[in-house]
Amino acid sequence: MSFVSPPDSASDPPILIVPGLYNSGPDHWQSHWERALPNAERVDQVDWERPALGDWTISLAEAVRGRPGAILVAHSLGCALVCHLAQVTGGRGVRGALLVAPADVNREGPAGRLLIGFSPIPRPRLPFPSLVVASRDDPYVAIDRAEAFARGWGSRFVDLGRAGHINVDSGHGAWPRGRLLLNELIRATAPAGA
Repeated sequence: MSFVSPPDSASDPPILIVPGLYNSGPDHWQSHWERALPNAERVDQVDWERPALGDWTISLAEAVRGRPGAILVAHSLGCALVCHLAQVTGGRGVRGALLVAPADVNREGPAGRLLIGFSPIPRPRLPFPSLVVASRDDPYVAIDRAEAFARGWGSRFVDLGRAGHINVDSGHGAWPRGRLLLNELIRATAPAGA
């Protein structure tokens, strides 16, 4: 087990965990991080199984209002939610975003029908620094689509290779490499002189 050093406390912003469809279970890296980071808090949704864009956006906006200067740590559908929030609020209160395995909300099939309310995924440049992490064999987004999202959002792009949906099923428990990427984003978005 490798030790992941925390960021300097002077630049330690609030962390808002933004899960996707069905939430993130106890063994998901988002849940590990929520337990490990004292400044982390999960954005809760009323209905994790039938996502409604309006309701989910309100929940995220309220969480950001309560934790200004937050880094958003999103997975799957949570990435689309962050982009919709940026369109509605102009990114007010958000310091940066780590967008992991962004789900392609425009895809076909049963899961695609559940996500129809989030389609089309916003493509304008995000008003805050961001990092997109994607996989070459993610069943929910093709790598070229994930890279195109990152370009549109003005995000730094990290290709993890063959890493599935970057979740428990693909062997990503606490995901120490992700913590390193989060720490890089925190340092890159630190206020001048911090």
